[in-house]
Amino acid sequence: MNQDDFRKLISGQSTGFGAALLRFLLAPAAAVYAVVIRLRNFLYSRGLLKIHQASAAVISIGNITTGGTGKTPLVVWLYNEITHNSKLKIQNYNCAILTRGYKAAQNSTDEPVILAESCPQAPVIINPDRVAGAAKAVEEFGTNVLIMDDGFQHRQLARDLDIVAIDATCPFGYGKILPAGFLREPISSLKRADAVVITRCDQSTDAELARLEDKLRGINPNMLIARSMHSPVLAKSSDDEQIRLEQLKGKKIFAFCGIGNPDAFFNTIKKLGCELVSSEIFDDHYHYTDKDIDAISAHADEFKADLILTTQKDWTKIAPLTSANKSIPIAYLEVEIKFLAGHDKLTSLIEKALAGKIS
Repeated sequence: MNQDDFRKLISGQSTGFGAALLRFLLAPAAAVYAVVIRLRNFLYSRGLLKIHQASAAVISIGNITTGGTGKTPLVVWLYNEITHNSKLKIQNYNCAILTRGYKAAQNSTDEPVILAESCPQAPVIINPDRVAGAAKAVEEFGTNVLIMDDGFQHRQLARDLDIVAIDATCPFGYGKILPAGFLREPISSLKRADAVVITRCDQSTDAELARLEDKLRGINPNMLIARSMHSPVLAKSSDDEQIRLEQLKGKKIFAFCGIGNPDAFFNTIKKLGCELVSSEIFDDHYHYTDKDIDAISAHADEFKADLILTTQKDWTKIAPLTSANKSIPIAYLEVEIKFLAGHDKLTSLIEKALAGKIS
């Protein structure tokens, strides 16, 4: 079962006896997983599992659901905020990024590549052992601020600030723990968070956002809540040509992606005024081949598309495969975090956390 079919299954979109039976069978596994996660969190909270202190300030960017919440653009924003915000830069912070990578670190795919390209002056330490990664950053690069990507569940490393990204279009993973839903841990775990950044707010209504914020405040009334969106910047093609957003309006687009929330990407394309003639979904972290790119090009040609568009995350894996001339150009959509509310309060919280750790 591929990722798209699994999403339809756990969301209830797939109907019939077979789908209902599968959901029933997943429930006991989710219950067991939930017990394990609750026990683990209890042990950390009581100090029975060791939490290691780094010789640097640590800010974690994480989530409580699997994939697709927009952590990576948020990490890039945080790095730029720390290193380029005039109020913070005056303190001479030396910032590094900790990331676990995906599967084998030596593959250098997905998020680590985006982070390295988007934050070229930052050491990007790829190590699933965040404690060891933190030690390396401090010892080898003299780091005094660590941004821990995907760090909410990695409790071995103490942090001075916990920021959680929550996708407005699917905030709580259909309300069920893995594998019955997309929740990595119970939503009550948000009691540990210092701040929540709701992403993709432009794809939700004000009423839905208000209900979400009410629920979040009910879980943790002391948590700062900010609203944001993934704002498209431009598209870039295989020959590094920049395509302005206004040039995309009215274009026939064939889109594909292998990310946690593909519908959000497709909706972003439609909001740009493009005609989405067709699309194809691959599993998150999918490893593309030449055959895949040929098939994508052929499908786009069938629909008479003007342009094939994908995400920056997918581009890191297909870029070496797009050198051959194709009848339809392939490009990726570059996005950045744009705050709609709560930006100043969040930056003040970051400043306070850093000032409290670094003299």
